[in-house]
Amino acid sequence: MRSIRTRFDTGFLVIVIGSMAGAIVAALWTSPWWALGIALGGEAVALGWWLRARRARRTRPDAPGQLRAARALRQSRLRAQLHDVRDAVGALADAVVLFDDQGRVRWFNAAATRLLGVRREHVGQSLAQWLDGSELGAWLRTNAAQPATDLPAPADASLRLAATIIPFGQRLKVLLARDISTLSRLEQVRRDFVANVSHELRTPLTVIHGYLELLDPADVPELAPVLGEMRMQSQRMQQIVEDLLTLSRLETREALPDEEVAMIPLLETLRREAVALSQGRHRISVEATTGVRLRGSIHHLHSAFSNLVSNAVRYTPSGGEIVIGWRQTADGGAIFSVRDSGLGISAEHLARLTERFYRVSSSRSRESGGTGLGLSIVKHVLNLHQGRLVIESEPGRGSTFSCVMEASRVLPPDHGGIFRAETPAN
Repeated sequence: MRSIRTRFDTGFLVIVIGSMAGAIVAALWTSPWWALGIALGGEAVALGWWLRARRARRTRPDAPGQLRAARALRQSRLRAQLHDVRDAVGALADAVVLFDDQGRVRWFNAAATRLLGVRREHVGQSLAQWLDGSELGAWLRTNAAQPATDLPAPADASLRLAATIIPFGQRLKVLLARDISTLSRLEQVRRDFVANVSHELRTPLTVIHGYLELLDPADVPELAPVLGEMRMQSQRMQQIVEDLLTLSRLETREALPDEEVAMIPLLETLRREAVALSQGRHRISVEATTGVRLRGSIHHLHSAFSNLVSNAVRYTPSGGEIVIGWRQTADGGAIFSVRDSGLGISAEHLARLTERFYRVSSSRSRESGGTGLGLSIVKHVLNLHQGRLVIESEPGRGSTFSCVMEASRVLPPDHGGIFRAETPAN
């Protein structure tokens, strides 16, 4: 404020003195009228300067009192906004718990009390400590980096939760838990319906297929094409029912038997199955760069891997190449892969390939004999083995389906050999 006043005083004096000097010079060297005009003009400029400086002093919040008032107003607005955000989060139906990097609870909303049992006395305590003994607490300790679904609510075991953790601010995290009880019940109803219908369809389909096998097309030549089509469709329906029952059993299981799976013999078995299905139309090879074994269910892993191999044979044109791979990763895990030189799959289909009955091309799938459930079965088998399915494909460049297994599922090799085999196409 003082600097503004100093600049104003100096400028005002300069204008006044300059105008007076100009008026004197004009009076001495020109007419008095010129002197009068210069003097009046200088006074007008000085007056305008004074009015502008006065207006600036009134409008600028440079005074300490004005600065304090403006700062207090901003703080009041920020507090009001924070209260609004807090009230909005507090009214959410989802449980929200804010905790620090040490796991201590900092804040929670009303839904967290209803779903998780968090109370005021838990503030400052460890989040995992007071959830100890619950499935949610076990998830927080072991695999909180991945979202969890269908967990029982600690405050009410009849409720089912979906939970996730989101980093927030500096060294803070937010636990979000949503009540999915209704969705969980609907999903259970769907699973029960599919399982029951599939089970009830199995017997009549077996009877129909049995009677069709008794009919000899040679006895009724004019019906031979019809009987052939009926047999093929009944077999396809039986396969769909079997796949639905397999999928239903996988969905209701939480774990599979832990057995030692020797991968080298399994790879050779998969190669022979592919050769039999291909009937010499493809070049099939196995590339195993490690002899490590897996810990899991032999039956289910064989089913999942065989599904990928048979898909590659079905959807690769004659003369193409199929490579079955087995290798170890740098982190101690392992990857089983099936690479083909087929038609490839567009990017928009990749995320939905593991959905039930999803088809990239319905006509091509039906011609190949697929049921549309194979990749769903593969995904569920891998989930039960803590693995995941990775699909890489590009139209015209083939596809690669990789089963990524964690290091905890990998066992040392029973021998150190590297297995390679190749069956050329006819």
